[in-house]
Amino acid sequence: MPVRIEEGNGAVTAYLEGEIDHHSAREIRETIDSTLELHNVSLLTMDFGDVTFMDSSGIGLVMGRYRQMKFYDGELKVINTSPQIYKVMKIAGLDRLAVIEKGVKR
Repeated sequence: MPVRIEEGNGAVTAYLEGEIDHHSAREIRETIDSTLELHNVSLLTMDFGDVTFMDSSGIGLVMGRYRQMKFYDGELKVINTSPQIYKVMKIAGLDRLAVIEKGVKR
């Protein structure tokens, strides 16, 4: 599975892995959204530390989760982006929607 979820204390962390493209983005989206529906969440953190590739589907994934968190009156944080993914997100303007932190954990 391209996403692993941890939930607790009003926060959800989604650990993404592998390639995020139109094939995997749907499964990731559905997994995250179903978790958000079940829990009273004020913070969603998307951890990109193990993402090896991302196309425009990844941008859509982040934008959609931003909208979901606004619906739930919460916030979105994106962490552990590689320099390339950070650059793509910044060019797409995602840094105006969410906190985006670069620097991959290892």
